[in-house]
Amino acid sequence: MELTGSVPAASALAAAYEVIRQPLGGILPRLSATLNGLVPHLAATELSTHCAHSPFKTYGEQTLTGRITAAELHPLVASVPAGQPWQGTATIGGAEHLVLAVASDATPRGSLLVLVRGENGTPLSPVPASDTAVVQAMWDLVTSHFDRLATEAVPGTLAQSRAAAGERARVIAELTETHATALSGLLGVLRSRGLDDTAARTAAVELAVDALVELRAETERDQAVAEEPAGQAFARLADSLRPMLRYSPVRLELGAPDSARPLAADVAHAARAVVRAVLLTVLDQDGVSRVHVGWHLTDGELRATVRDDGPGEITSCTLGPHRVGERLDVLGGRLDVDAVPGWGTTVTATIPLGAPQAASADPLGSLGARELEVLTHLARGHRNRMIAQELHISESTVKFHVANILTKLGVASRGEASALFHAVA
Repeated sequence: MELTGSVPAASALAAAYEVIRQPLGGILPRLSATLNGLVPHLAATELSTHCAHSPFKTYGEQTLTGRITAAELHPLVASVPAGQPWQGTATIGGAEHLVLAVASDATPRGSLLVLVRGENGTPLSPVPASDTAVVQAMWDLVTSHFDRLATEAVPGTLAQSRAAAGERARVIAELTETHATALSGLLGVLRSRGLDDTAARTAAVELAVDALVELRAETERDQAVAEEPAGQAFARLADSLRPMLRYSPVRLELGAPDSARPLAADVAHAARAVVRAVLLTVLDQDGVSRVHVGWHLTDGELRATVRDDGPGEITSCTLGPHRVGERLDVLGGRLDVDAVPGWGTTVTATIPLGAPQAASADPLGSLGARELEVLTHLARGHRNRMIAQELHISESTVKFHVANILTKLGVASRGEASALFHAVA
């Protein structure tokens, strides 16, 4: 559905529903198509700093979208107030364009949508306030939807986040090393006293220094989007927990991490989602008067602990409806439940801080524990529904694990994966 001027409320709601029901990769294209009748544009681009999966996205004319960078959006992020659409000229894709920019504060870290209307100098009338209000409302809705996906840390979305974050980190590391090496070498040569042209050397040194500064700034900008400090991440968790106990006699104790290191966004999202799910289960018990929530970081992992003084009857199965185990499986984490009847329960979620690195001579060595369980069932000829029932997970999660197994093993079908399993076993 494409919106046009004077949008009826029913049409706007139907269009919004069609946008947010798309898979993650299809939301921006559908949003762009929906708004194009209202605000004709060449391209749409977003910077959603709360999104661990892919915070920077573009859609539209490929000759333009291929040149747009996240760095070009940062000035707009800093200058466009949330809820106040802005129209003007901005550098997009390396050239001046007329844009409509809308920012949203529907998530704590904010988000920005930019509709690129045309090149600077194109005779375009300003977008009416009634139409920019519709664009703002649509973007607020999409931002809230993204934030919900991040907050709930659904296993499928979380898996995409981990894969995207890992690939982005790898590419950035390679580019940074390549550029830094080249520029450092250039500086070394230009600073050599063997060169005679002082003016040329000075200019080249300044150019190389500026390039190094911009490279480091770009890396810091990406880290600001893909990571958040551990203390800040825990503070966001604390803010979301306090309302849950506002009218409860249970006393909440918080143990913030004593580390300032940054956490990958998918790790922080998952840790918060798991703690909230465990706390809901804890509060369903009778006889709980105190709950302690703490995070502890080591060199390689984050341990999130929830400890209560209740009846000590919580088990891993009790936490099943909240999909805690599935969330941790996606990130290669684990869940430990230590319950002592009459004394209380300690639930500890351990999450690796980095994407799992697979380097093993064993053809199955790249698979996680849950993936090996799924592969074992595949080798027995079980279908997805039976595997889901046996492992107490959803069919969609089984499909996700099967796709990962085929990719990691480098095979094209379930039959080939089964054959490899039997050959190794």
